[in-house]
Amino acid sequence: MSSETLHPRVVEAIEVLKELGLPRAQLNERSGLSLLALLDLKPESDWADVVDPLMGITPIMDWARQHYGKDYAPNTRETVRRQSMHQFVQAGIALYNPDQPLRPVNSPKAVYQIEPQTLRLLRKFRTKGWKKALAKYRATHGSLVDQYAKERLRNLVPVLVDRKMKIDLSPGEHSELIKRIVEEFAPRFVPGAILVYVGDTGDKWGYFDRDRLSRLGVSVDSHGKMPDVILFLEDRNWLVLVESVTSHGPVDAKRHHELSRLFGKSSAGLIFVTAFPDRSLMGRYLTDIAWESEVWVANAPSHLIHFNGDRFLGPHP
Repeated sequence: MSSETLHPRVVEAIEVLKELGLPRAQLNERSGLSLLALLDLKPESDWADVVDPLMGITPIMDWARQHYGKDYAPNTRETVRRQSMHQFVQAGIALYNPDQPLRPVNSPKAVYQIEPQTLRLLRKFRTKGWKKALAKYRATHGSLVDQYAKERLRNLVPVLVDRKMKIDLSPGEHSELIKRIVEEFAPRFVPGAILVYVGDTGDKWGYFDRDRLSRLGVSVDSHGKMPDVILFLEDRNWLVLVESVTSHGPVDAKRHHELSRLFGKSSAGLIFVTAFPDRSLMGRYLTDIAWESEVWVANAPSHLIHFNGDRFLGPHP
């Protein structure tokens, strides 16, 4: 879309992003509107009056429709998040969950906010002091980006895979439960199992031994369909597929079918497990859990609930 067909305020926002050093892929209407939303800069407002509301992805899209007539389809959420907001955070011009840094990455309550120093700078846009303020900002902002990156690292959840290896997952309840699956469920119920895969909501492939899964006859190219944790118990030839439930559902009949198809060529027997942090959350999903699957509750780690009648833990034909 050419600048001639864009709202003048959106053109200004794109100019700002260019001055701030955003990559060419973010110099577009979507990112411009996202920046305006983070500043609550309506068509009739001035840059000097920008503010810093906390905004999630859907509110950003709603705001763009309400004030600039840009109607984004609901399935555009991931594009806004991955192709605009992610880069804003990486560039240090926006903060992710500043109100609650330990909020899970995939939480529906996730929010963004313009970074304070960036806010002060943008209030000078279109003034005589802009160039001087921008030069000062560029000189100091690199250290701020490093500081925010270090803060994100401090919040990572360490997961001990074995005595020789540790991985770090994005902060949040989901990662905390995955940590307990690897460190508590596995040693109790599949001792000696090899970790094949751990999904991370921040960096989707948190850990993936793709070669081992391939040797078992499984080839995957769509990470979104993967379970949260995959364990391989070599001496019994079991492949244990675990869903970690904090904000999405358990292994229900539909998910059981999806996983059965995805891992249908596995030479190892499949075991389906749903993990909950506590029995209270489990109770909300009890009627949805698929037969021929297992349930593990982290706050009662020595117990396993079998949703089947013919055997305890093990694959089903």
